[in-house]
Amino acid sequence: MIFRSLCRHAGIGANSYLIDTGKARIVLDSGMHPKHEAEEATPHFEFVEEGTMDAAVLTHAHLDHTGTVPMLMRRHPAASIFMTPATADLGMAMLHNSVNVMSSKRIELGIAEYPFFTHEELEELESRFEHRAYERPFDLDPQGTVRATFHDAGHILGSVAVTLETQGKKILYTGDLNFGGHTLLKGALMPKEPVDVLIIETTRGAQQRRADYTRESEEMRLAQQIRDVLDRRGSVLIPVFAIGKTQELLTMLDQFKKKKLIPRKTPIYIGGLSTKMTMIYDRHLKGSRRNFPDFEILQDMELQAGSRKRKGPIPLHPGCIYALSSGMMSENTVSNQFAAQGFMENRKNAIYFVGYTDSATPGARIKAAVKGDMVKLDDRLPAVPLLCDKDEFDFSGHATREELLDYIMQVKPKTTFLVHGDDNAVAWFAEQLREKMPGMKTIVPQPGQDYEL
Repeated sequence: MIFRSLCRHAGIGANSYLIDTGKARIVLDSGMHPKHEAEEATPHFEFVEEGTMDAAVLTHAHLDHTGTVPMLMRRHPAASIFMTPATADLGMAMLHNSVNVMSSKRIELGIAEYPFFTHEELEELESRFEHRAYERPFDLDPQGTVRATFHDAGHILGSVAVTLETQGKKILYTGDLNFGGHTLLKGALMPKEPVDVLIIETTRGAQQRRADYTRESEEMRLAQQIRDVLDRRGSVLIPVFAIGKTQELLTMLDQFKKKKLIPRKTPIYIGGLSTKMTMIYDRHLKGSRRNFPDFEILQDMELQAGSRKRKGPIPLHPGCIYALSSGMMSENTVSNQFAAQGFMENRKNAIYFVGYTDSATPGARIKAAVKGDMVKLDDRLPAVPLLCDKDEFDFSGHATREELLDYIMQVKPKTTFLVHGDDNAVAWFAEQLREKMPGMKTIVPQPGQDYEL
């Protein structure tokens, strides 16, 4: 029985892994790397011979885990792919949007391979999606040699970790984990019994959360700073990812209004893709663990944008909150274009970051800048002066490194694979585990290399 990483690059990106039991071949996730283009953004699909995969598991709908699912499934026409119902809906919406993005890049960047798949192919693929619920064991392969169980990973709506039981071994793949929960969704419910093999994310391995951090105090800090901006008749831009962070932030803002931390009539604008994803969140209201079980975001909030009827750019007005994607303010996204059209040059305004930004993105450049700096938001356009306020807030959708380390020690794996983390993040975990669990085999898997389980 072997484990093989299909990732093209180490770190966070086109996540995909193979478990080959000798009787069945199971692929875990099939992502697209956000920092690369064309083939370089895809996993090493050639590491699994065509037509030999029995099944795939999709842990959640973020593109770094689901962005190349159609390409994987095209190579294995007899295989099914298993996920939760919410992941199926969110993932399909993201993949359809990805077709549109790739089609635009084909023209703008001259990438002849784009789009990797079409809307029609996605519609045909959907019939191969197998929906499964949390904590309900099921067979992955037709012969019934691999038994799988989904666990609520607490990362976004529908996200799972998965336990695979085969040949007397128990293998646990975490996907992306969040133990602490969000404003909207409750945290992960993970198994506590020992496992033989653990494949675990290490996203926040290089980040130490400050000792006095509490979720409540961070929310209060955000509420107060929003209030300060609104009081001076400025507006707030909060760049957010369409899945997960948008819905979490909207729930937070709704609570701020109900608690009178910000004015109840403050207009809140969101973008088109975020609206579609929020509709899916509301549709799965009864099928997820929520802190506000009766709260329907689009029905219960008076949002000022995101309507399919709206044409043209989102208007910039004083005294508003703009929750716009993308969270990293990447080129050609609503948050990037909005910031460039006079928002950053208004000293009354503020940009508040509530999630991860890769170092190569415009969002990271804004974070690193000081007032008065010229910031390049788009290589095709002139730099823009940063005159508004900016700040960042820790509402990560990933578990802290200490929480993940505690979990590893709790389930006592014989072998742990450290994945989904930059080099310095993985290195922190490797050092800690060598010291705290010297009898355990700790592996940082290299692409294409086989590791005996």
